[in-house]
Amino acid sequence: MTAFEERQEERQGERRKVRFASGDTSCAAWHYPGTNGGCVIMAGGTSVTKEPASDLFAARFNAAGFAVLAFDHRRFGESGGAPRQIVRFGEQIDDWHAAIECAAGLPDVDPDRIAVWGFSLAGGHVFRVAADHPRLACAIAQTPLVDGRSIAPNALRSMPPSAAVRLFGRGVGDALGSLAGRPPLLVPTAGPRGAVASLTTPDAMDGDRALDPGGRHTGWERTVAARIILGLGGYRPGRHAPRIRCPLLVVVCEQDRSVLTEPGVRAAGNAPRSEVVRLPGCHYAPFLEAHEQAVAAEISFLGRHAGGRDPE
Repeated sequence: MTAFEERQEERQGERRKVRFASGDTSCAAWHYPGTNGGCVIMAGGTSVTKEPASDLFAARFNAAGFAVLAFDHRRFGESGGAPRQIVRFGEQIDDWHAAIECAAGLPDVDPDRIAVWGFSLAGGHVFRVAADHPRLACAIAQTPLVDGRSIAPNALRSMPPSAAVRLFGRGVGDALGSLAGRPPLLVPTAGPRGAVASLTTPDAMDGDRALDPGGRHTGWERTVAARIILGLGGYRPGRHAPRIRCPLLVVVCEQDRSVLTEPGVRAAGNAPRSEVVRLPGCHYAPFLEAHEQAVAAEISFLGRHAGGRDPE
């Protein structure tokens, strides 16, 4: 265990579990108390739960003085909601709205200094959430999925035709089965080329070593209901960029083969107050070789837009 990991273990005693209502269920979250009045709300993409999604960055944000509220979307992790492992974009956006309301009521948080942070699919959610909440201090979208229509052809090229047909068939079967009340048909969130998995791009399999290198997150279920494949191509949260009024930081990776680089850059260009940081590496580089660059850029951005003096 590295010195940083040891310090992170020590700091974990300072965070506490909280729950907040969202829709007809509740979401589970970690609250790290802060000292400067700012708060970063965090969540991960697709089936990534709050610990693998946020632990590495949350500890650094918290050390810089920010409170953190890292949560599981409903139907995933420790949050409520059934059936499980189903991504419904509208529900997840509603969970973000509920998380913002929860954060605004925390005793260590100034409601005018709340930021949102997400990566991959949740990074795409950030565009919609920031557009809907003009009071946010700022927003960070890290390697965001902003345009399903742009990335779908690339995802299909990463699959042999036989695997693509089987995945589509499983997605249709899952959707039809849901109408009859049958349990979801699950597929791995990521897999090697040829696997029947949600994503099989060359960097998709980096997720485990990026998000759970020590195998600590034994409760993290790396599956998703197959019906996601039917809706992902039409999910285009980057279209909300012109409505975003708060400062927006978009972090992209030059060799990203999962969500690609340029869709995020183009979406950022449509936001009135955006900044783009381009990092070397693939989709998970901000958790791996480009981590220090990503953290430095994000803490600097948060300090300029969501930082402040110690709350009274």
